[in-house]
Amino acid sequence: MKSKLLPFIAIGAVTGAAISMLDKQTREHTVETAKKAKDTVAYYAENRDELVALVETKMEQAQSLYGTVNNGVQSIMQNENDIKELPATIQSMVSETIQAFSKKDEQIG
Repeated sequence: MKSKLLPFIAIGAVTGAAISMLDKQTREHTVETAKKAKDTVAYYAENRDELVALVETKMEQAQSLYGTVNNGVQSIMQNENDIKELPATIQSMVSETIQAFSKKDEQIG
């Protein structure tokens, strides 16, 4: 017996799309978006050099972002011991501050 999941998902998607098209604003927005997509595809079909340049730029940006994130992660990993010791350092600073105020209170009182 074949699974009926995919056909029913497709039927649900088509039904949902058809029902949403009953709304005038949704229809207008969908038509406008489709026209923009068609114009964009037609433009880049005629200007493939620009498309290649755009894709190269986006790839460079992605590689740069990856490098930045990778450097950040490596920096955090290198400073892991400092980060682990941070709570102990803060705890000792708080203790020293409490002791300093306690001594000052004893001197005043």
